[in-house]
Amino acid sequence: MGGIVGFLIAAVITAISLLIMSYIPFLGVEIDSPGKALISGLVFGVLNGFLAPILRFIGAPINFLTLGLFSFLVSVIIFGLTAKLIEGFRLRNGFISAILGAIVLGVINGLISQLLGNITGAVPAGI
Repeated sequence: MGGIVGFLIAAVITAISLLIMSYIPFLGVEIDSPGKALISGLVFGVLNGFLAPILRFIGAPINFLTLGLFSFLVSVIIFGLTAKLIEGFRLRNGFISAILGAIVLGVINGLISQLLGNITGAVPAGI
């Protein structure tokens, strides 16, 4: 599912993931409300759609030298930037929370996408 509907579904999945993450104490991810989580999911999606490809293109040589580690760093930067832009979305432990948050967000998003794909019978797109 592409276009705006796919983007909105990904934003809702990200919002649900962020709410789940806010209940895991050692991550240091804090979300004030479900509304803030939805706004954060939308902003995360926009940043992932526009800023991440630019950073990955510019950092392609670094990504090659680090065997893909730079792509993970871009995800951490996008996660941290989203928290910086949205009031009500905080990373209590700074960069450590951004690193842990990016990892856990990917895992939870993947699990929810797989679950939704199994329920609807559709193959989940790369969210």
